[in-house]
Amino acid sequence: MNVTGKFDQLVRQVMQTFGFMAEPERSDYMVILIGEMVQQLANKQQIELKETDKQELIKQIIADITAAHAQLSSEIYYPKPTHKPGYPVVSAVSEERVYKALYRVHVSVMDAIDIKEASSMSTDRLVVYLSPIINRVLDECNIQLNNVEQTLLQSMLFDEIIGFGPLEPLLADETVTDILVNAPNKIYVERSGKLQPCSIRFRDAAHLLHVISRIVTKIGRRIDETTPYVDARLKDGSRVNAIIPPLALDSPTLSIRKFNKQSITLGKMVAQKNMSAAMAALLSIAVRSRLNIVISGGTGSGKTTLLNAMSRAIPHDERIITIEDSAELRLQQEHVVRLETRHANIEGLGAVTERDLVKNSLRMRPDRIIVGEVRGPEAFDMLQAMNTGHDGSMCTIHANKPIEVPTRLVNMVTMANIGMSTESIIQQVASSIILIVQINRMQDGKRRVIAISEIEEENAKLKLRNLFEFKYTMKEGTTEIMGEFVPGVKPLFTERAAQFGLDKALEEVY
Repeated sequence: MNVTGKFDQLVRQVMQTFGFMAEPERSDYMVILIGEMVQQLANKQQIELKETDKQELIKQIIADITAAHAQLSSEIYYPKPTHKPGYPVVSAVSEERVYKALYRVHVSVMDAIDIKEASSMSTDRLVVYLSPIINRVLDECNIQLNNVEQTLLQSMLFDEIIGFGPLEPLLADETVTDILVNAPNKIYVERSGKLQPCSIRFRDAAHLLHVISRIVTKIGRRIDETTPYVDARLKDGSRVNAIIPPLALDSPTLSIRKFNKQSITLGKMVAQKNMSAAMAALLSIAVRSRLNIVISGGTGSGKTTLLNAMSRAIPHDERIITIEDSAELRLQQEHVVRLETRHANIEGLGAVTERDLVKNSLRMRPDRIIVGEVRGPEAFDMLQAMNTGHDGSMCTIHANKPIEVPTRLVNMVTMANIGMSTESIIQQVASSIILIVQINRMQDGKRRVIAISEIEEENAKLKLRNLFEFKYTMKEGTTEIMGEFVPGVKPLFTERAAQFGLDKALEEVY
């Protein structure tokens, strides 16, 4: 809202109290009511207010309310296409009435309740506590809703009190994989691999910041001017990142990568055409043959999902240690120890890095070590582990092409400052990593395993042998992809597969 001048604070207080309760066309009533409120607040705060200033403030406030109502007619507070399970189903006309009512009564209801007390109540008690307050505020605002509409309004207000407000329908929508809040009125979601704008709106930056604070508080973290960003996970496994001013220049921002509740297998990925049946068989054999594997891809390409699917081929009698920044892996085996890094506290102490955990995991008698994402000097310790009896270990890495992976690994090992020459590091990478699996999110939004490659050393250089590759063309002028998964050269790890009785199964892949 356009609030300027030397009476900024006074205008803000009037707007907060007045809210959006009055209809713009009732101008005479509005002038009298707003004038009384302006004078009352000015007297209370001992502000000397001339009549000309008072009339100017009234005009400004009426203009702000009129603009708010005009915005309300085109921008809905809750996303229309998204319905949270449990919300009563209403007609489009009723839905519109409820959205407008919510926008108008929200502040008044929140001001009338004890948030701390309400947050600790059971749902049944909250209904009893909240219903008369909602009824009173509706009467004061002269809003008429039927029983079903009032139930929907009440459900939305519950989300504001005990949930994450307008985010709740998106969190409940299983078709949404990512929620990206750039500003109170700029929200995007990802569905089927494609980003799309969402009609959800926060009232303002303060409302967005309040929801962010509630999210991070529930997971035992804090966010304020001294700690202006948080990277953590929700209890359901979803990853959340929030960053607020002064680091975020325009508005608090929020990113949520939702936790996939469905169990993904290699078979399902074949059915979804993320890979071919032959590729899935090859990956299963590779895992059972205890090959050291790196899964690479860009942000949001599905690396962790693929790692989860491949890990199902690990025998149940092996001890597995998983190491992650934010725990996302869901291994099906019983003998799994999950480790997670820890950020420094407000004094800058107590941080535990992935490298610390990889070193410690070697003392925990693991059969395999799985690192959620290698991005720094922990790469050296991971390669050491792979070379010292922990065959079958796996990790993910950020890379857009398979050929970039060896170079990135060499650079990461260099970051560990262990004094090894580049040639020695190349030998270390070549002797540790056997397979690179590249997964990409393509232009049509679908995630595909575009290459499975063996890594080998030749003349002090690392090169790749493509065992499988996705070859495609794009239909001109569209994002439609036409392609197929094509087998390449035969793998060199046949002898290794034979040690596990899988050589014949490997031959059948080709």
